[in-house]
Amino acid sequence: MLGRTASSLFWMSRYMERAENMARLTEAGFRMTLTNGEGHGEEWRSTLQSAGVMDGYVKKHGDRFATATVVDFLLFDADNPSSVRSCLSTARNNARFVRTKITRDMWEAMNSTWLSFEEVKPTEVSHPRLPEFLDWVRERTALFRGALLGTILRDDTYYFSQLGAFIERADNTARIMDVKYFILLPINQPVGGDIDTLQWEMILRAVSAHRAYRHVFDEQYRAASVAEFLILRPEMPRSLRFCYDWLSTSVEGLATHYGERSPSADVIAETRAMLRDSDMQAIFRQGLHEFLCEFVARNNQVTAALSRDYHFG
Repeated sequence: MLGRTASSLFWMSRYMERAENMARLTEAGFRMTLTNGEGHGEEWRSTLQSAGVMDGYVKKHGDRFATATVVDFLLFDADNPSSVRSCLSTARNNARFVRTKITRDMWEAMNSTWLSFEEVKPTEVSHPRLPEFLDWVRERTALFRGALLGTILRDDTYYFSQLGAFIERADNTARIMDVKYFILLPINQPVGGDIDTLQWEMILRAVSAHRAYRHVFDEQYRAASVAEFLILRPEMPRSLRFCYDWLSTSVEGLATHYGERSPSADVIAETRAMLRDSDMQAIFRQGLHEFLCEFVARNNQVTAALSRDYHFG
């Protein structure tokens, strides 16, 4: 497969995953403002930092974080390369380039989503309609993912698509955990207090994992348990461990398909081993923030390694 084709498949799936993640982050921020009131700008500040778009927002809108302005920036602003609109547009452009490599169901799921999104007027997505609209974004990205999993051949097209999706998902989970916890918890609030517990619940809701957490742990939201659930549990589909299990499967699938194992497979294997061999006591001794920063750096190295090995350009 040409490097340009591999790159387009990788980024097509990665941007579709990012569109869903932006909707999840927006929902989490919106829930926090409903809980704490419109005057608490820290919720939106942390959401923008989680998404990695704070600099772009401040450059355009300054240091004011009104709900309507932040929501528009996260969902509709074409100047924000990670807005839902930009993600859907970029994913669709990549899909057009590899139109003959993906299935009709995949293309129609993506194209119809883009056409419907373009008909939405930002002013119509008011407070009462915002949760419904965010649910729609998540449903449409799930439709694309279902079309991919249900119709694509398990060849290099599939493997590059999966690599993009799970690298993006791992990055998002790590950033949500890091930024939301360490920015939102006020300095004078105790770990394990009411605010601390609420924020861990919001983190779980941002990845649709609050009910699954209670099923596994059957306990109140505790920092160590939530962190374990989102970092180390292999059965949790948005945990770092789950993502790297699938990244390993995908890169080894490419090795089998091409008859040659790439150096990027070793980079993925090292991070997977780090997650597999870790326990929460060791992670907390190192520092959760430090651990997550190291993980994000490792995750970025995986993208760079794949780009080199497969000539993304």
